[in-house]
Amino acid sequence: MKVVLFLIVSCFSFCNAQTPYPQDYFSSPLDITLVLSGTFAELRSNHFHSGLDIKTGGKQGLKTYAAASGYVSRIKISRYGYGKALYITHPNGYTTVYAHLQKFSSTIEAYVKKQQYKQETFEIELFPKAEDLKISAKEIIAYTGNTGGSGGPHLHFEIRDKQERPMNPMLFGFDIKDTTKPMVYELFGYSLSEGSHINGQTSRVKIRVIKLPNGDYKTEQVTAFGDVGFGIISTDRQDFASNKNGVSLISTQFNGTKSLEVDFKRFSFSETKHLNRYIDYAYFFETKKRIQKLFIESNNPLQLLKNHARQGRVFIKEDTNSIYKISISDFKGNQSNLTIPIIGLKKDLPQLKSPPFNLRQITANEETLLEKDRVSVQIYKDSFYEDIAISFEVTNDTLKLHKPIIPLKKSMNISFDISQYEESDKDKLYIGSVSRYGNILYYTPTNKRGNILTARTKYLGNYTLGIDDEKPKIKAINFKDDSWISNYRYLKVKISDEISGIKNYRATINDQWVLMEYDAKSQTLTHDFNDEVITDIKNNLKIIVTDNVGNSSTFETTFYRK
Repeated sequence: MKVVLFLIVSCFSFCNAQTPYPQDYFSSPLDITLVLSGTFAELRSNHFHSGLDIKTGGKQGLKTYAAASGYVSRIKISRYGYGKALYITHPNGYTTVYAHLQKFSSTIEAYVKKQQYKQETFEIELFPKAEDLKISAKEIIAYTGNTGGSGGPHLHFEIRDKQERPMNPMLFGFDIKDTTKPMVYELFGYSLSEGSHINGQTSRVKIRVIKLPNGDYKTEQVTAFGDVGFGIISTDRQDFASNKNGVSLISTQFNGTKSLEVDFKRFSFSETKHLNRYIDYAYFFETKKRIQKLFIESNNPLQLLKNHARQGRVFIKEDTNSIYKISISDFKGNQSNLTIPIIGLKKDLPQLKSPPFNLRQITANEETLLEKDRVSVQIYKDSFYEDIAISFEVTNDTLKLHKPIIPLKKSMNISFDISQYEESDKDKLYIGSVSRYGNILYYTPTNKRGNILTARTKYLGNYTLGIDDEKPKIKAINFKDDSWISNYRYLKVKISDEISGIKNYRATINDQWVLMEYDAKSQTLTHDFNDEVITDIKNNLKIIVTDNVGNSSTFETTFYRK
């Protein structure tokens, strides 16, 4: 009996030793059952998701608790991104992050508003000292919301290590019920060297996936030759939500030997942009679906890709029978397997078409300047992942710079010379990106120096000059001029600009700056009378709104309040 007990204790100790993440240190930030709308490291636009998105039942205002004791080390409020976000540093070196908040606790709210009024700005970033805002475990620190770039009410929750690298919070013992295997939707094959092919094709080829009764998958027999790779579209789902979320681990084997592993455990913010190298970027542009390429292309520094053999590529010899296997797991260990039987068959390939003669060759490790007429494009060294040929055309005031099917690591400069325009128009011009079908022009942040307009962008595509000579619009929402609003807690105003967008705004009451929180989604400015910065009965409200090319509008009204 003692021997059995010793073995049990030893096994328990060994298992604990194999888990370097504290399992009982962090508690849940909400006092509801945790249901997710987004998982850690799932694929998003230009980045991996850095935390858990916890559903709040479509509601705002749920109490948000500190996951452990510590101190508030950072507070950031932005109209986009995380919206209202709170960062707590803990004695064990980890930092927890709480984002898209509606508001902070009264103590933190007072601290923040003091600085907002001092700096006269809504958007703010603060780094309190360790002794300023000490926090106890399970203390109410905020209330859930829908601020910033949130697509609906929820709490975005992160755990970061000492190097500020986000880690999967589920590694720390957060229990999300999940009994469902990941789903595989599509499979693709890629020919990766000259002379290689899959099913007789040298370009990306879709391979039919067959779901088996046991929940696994297989394909029909595939013919291939040479250096090839595969890519999948796959998601996971937890028990209490219908959302299609990211998976936790993907591993591949070729004839029983490990080929590649994709471990979504941790990443750094410096590498998250390389998601665009990991996915099939051109296919995403065409379909908005993300193929995860299970082979490592050159200059892809993602540490979540663990190479076991030949960068995940496989070489198919003629007259061979091979098995390529993909295993996809969620955090709970539910696993789906996809088996691909491959016959080595060399085929004569049609002669490749010659590339268009008018392409411009870009050498990745050199700076390139493209110029024509009054337009120039400055491409910095190491902007592209590899040497590449792109199209470059200029017609009148329109730049056609290839298609946005190639990812860039760095922004490039696009410049237009506007010296031929009337002086009265020059201050209203901006550089805009043309939508895919040419019917919408999107403002690109533009700087003007003399007669040169310059915009920085990480996207290829079409760009042209636009003109914005319309002033922003300002409209009262919940009050009228000369009205009494003594029973109101909030003062609400809508601001909008249809062309270049809102750059900044300033609000005063009786010539005193007042805080008006800006929600970009609803285009609403809101002042909370509980700030208690006005005491007069008669109040003169003045709001000045400026768009991104400098057009300004002024709104003035009078209201009464006891």
